Amino acid sequence: MTVSLLDVSTYLPGEPIGADYYAQFAESDELRDSVMFRAPKWRHHVAQDETAVDMIERAAAGLIERHGHDAITGADVLITHTQMPDMPFYGGGGAMAHRLGMKPAWVFDLHNGGCAAFVLGLQLAQQLLATGAGRTAVIAVAQNAAGQVFDQPGVRRKAQAAVPGDGAAVGLVAVSDRSPILAVECRTYGEYAGDMTIAADPPRKWWQPGPGEGYIGFTDSKITKVLARGNRQVPEVSYAVCDRIGVKPADLDLFVSNQPNRVFLRNWREALELPAERHVDTFDECGNLFGAGIPINLDRAVTDGKLGAGDVVLMAAFAHAGDFAGAAAVRWGGRD
Repeated sequence: MTVSLLDVSTYLPGEPIGADYYAQFAESDELRDSVMFRAPKWRHHVAQDETAVDMIERAAAGLIERHGHDAITGADVLITHTQMPDMPFYGGGGAMAHRLGMKPAWVFDLHNGGCAAFVLGLQLAQQLLATGAGRTAVIAVAQNAAGQVFDQPGVRRKAQAAVPGDGAAVGLVAVSDRSPILAVECRTYGEYAGDMTIAADPPRKWWQPGPGEGYIGFTDSKITKVLARGNRQVPEVSYAVCDRIGVKPADLDLFVSNQPNRVFLRNWREALELPAERHVDTFDECGNLFGAGIPINLDRAVTDGKLGAGDVVLMAAFAHAGDFAGAAAVRWGGRD
């Protein structure tokens, strides 16, 4: 049974925020010169009272406009990923289903997917629909940490704060041969699962109150490891998918990845032997969009005419400090 990624629509909150915003807060930071934290020109931040559910509702508007409300409300499966869940004890699947008017038989909140969550969502949707669990699935991804965690007064002085941006995306998957999902490769590297940490000054557990805000606990050693893992893992899963579908990476029509920084983007292009014009990214416009990066860039490519009917697009990403990576290939059928 063929399963397709029919369409994707996206949402970027608020007006773009320039790098000057962070320059006014910048302090001496031992990681200031790291290639990991070279800031984009622009990024977006969620509003103070904007929830992840709000973001998903706004991102779904494009799908509803093009496919009608029934395409969303009648979906059998809802798969979600939220970088910062509105409540820490549970994901946003139930609230998102309610807001979108859905009564799905299956709801999954994915936390382990990280920056590769959209690819993991495609794998899960394909498996469920191909085995008769339903006819349509909605994949909803919200990145909302930039305007919440990284804009805290104590955190925005750090080099890491200027890199993330916020955004959301919703994908529509269905039993169809219009835009077939050709292959998906997901790999878990559990040995690295503890390498991404939340730090605070003075140290405490993430949920404990204290005088210093929590931030990502980067060190020179951790950065070196993350760079090595990311440079290796994304090409590995990409080549695995290309081998499976019989297409050389250099012959792909489009490559869409997550976008942690410019170094990864360049290294991945070179590893796949692709020119820059076939690797879409919005890093300088939106920053590191985490799990929303792939679907937002895919939507941008379709809107800008960089992906046409019959083209093969490869989506690939790695997550966190390298504990997960995934790639998926789709033969795009066009947007009505």
